[in-house]
Parts: sequence; structure tokens; C-alpha cells
Amino acid sequence: ASARLDDLAGWPGARLTALLAVASGGRPGEAVRAWRADAAKHPSPNAGPVEAAFAGALGVRLGGTLAYGGRVEHRPVLNGKAGRAVETGDIERAVRLSRRVGVLALGVGVAGRLGAAAVARRIAGRAGRPQGPRTSGRRAI
Repeated sequence: ASARLDDLAGWPGARLTALLAVASGGRPGEAVRAWRADAAKHPSPNAGPVEAAFAGALGVRLGGTLAYGGRVEHRPVLNGKAGRAVETGDIERAVRLSRRVGVLALGVGVAGRLGAAAVARRIAGRAGRPQGPRTSGRRAI
């Protein structure tokens, strides 16, 4: 149950991250295609969209047979049809993409906070006004 709750809590952030990778990766068509085609193949419902979008944005294949702490895992290949094998130079490209996504996510967060504050001020301003028909500022006689 806690794993499902964790997946639910991470759902919006994962989709935003994947969307920002599409927007800032330089290959938006490939990133969207990889996301749509391969995200559901990943064992994690939140890592799948992000990893697939990054793979498409970078034009590489991710996944396959992996070793984690001495344990071998066989995962589906993401962006397998269009991507090429990862090379050493792709690490720096991935870091740059990750930084761009982080800066854009910060911008989205700040914009959301400012927007929420503006809405709250507007609601608070309405709460202080008397209710009833509006006048043009003139007093009724």
C-alpha cells in the first residue's frame, strides 16, 4: 500500500519532469515518441516516463541488462528503435539536460507559487468587500 501511495505522490512530478525533458532536450519528437512507446515497459510507473523521455531527447537507448550491487537485472530497452548505444560523451549531455530540466522545474514551481499567491490575494480582497450590487463608486441617495 505504501508503494502505491508513493507512486501516486510522485506521479505529477514525474510527468512534469518528462514534459520538461521533451521541451528542453533538443529532440522533442523523439522524446515524445520514446515516452509514449516505452514508458509503460519500465517497472516503475514514475521512472518510466522520465527515463524514456530522456532517452529520446538524448537519442540513446537506455535499459537492457544492468548490474546493480552485484545483482543482474534485465529491463526493457527504452528508445530501442531510434536510439544508439550510450557513449562516454553522452554523460555530459545527460548532465546538461538534467540541469536544464531542473532550472525549468524551478521556474514552474516559482510561477505556480506566484500564481497561487495572486489568487489568494484576490480571494482575500473579495472577502473584505461588502456583498451586494456594485456601484460606480457613487453613493446612493
